[in-house]
Amino acid sequence: MPPSFISPYVLPILLLIGSNIFMTFAWYGHLKHKAVALPVVIMVSWGIALFEYWLAVPANRWGSAVYSAAQLKTMQEVITLVVFAGFSALYLKEPLGWNHALGFAFIALGAYFIFHKWH
Repeated sequence: MPPSFISPYVLPILLLIGSNIFMTFAWYGHLKHKAVALPVVIMVSWGIALFEYWLAVPANRWGSAVYSAAQLKTMQEVITLVVFAGFSALYLKEPLGWNHALGFAFIALGAYFIFHKWH
């Protein structure tokens, strides 16, 4: 049962943001530590991903009370891109260009169509 002090519309978004932060570090954080053996990186990433699951599964379970599965997946993808863009620029020091912005804009446009009700 979700906490009652947070809006059922907001809670899944917050949990998905948190889960995506963990998953981004699990998948890409090791790129700054290429000297570490791959089996070690895999195990550390797997451990980080466990925390991602502790946030993502409740986000989707509780979020399904107010959002469709397609809306939840769309939110997750948009949040993933926003988190990854920040991670890439701030942690990996890889600049984002106009092509990234344009691609993200197209994805945001797709998200608009998922959430827009056509009558």
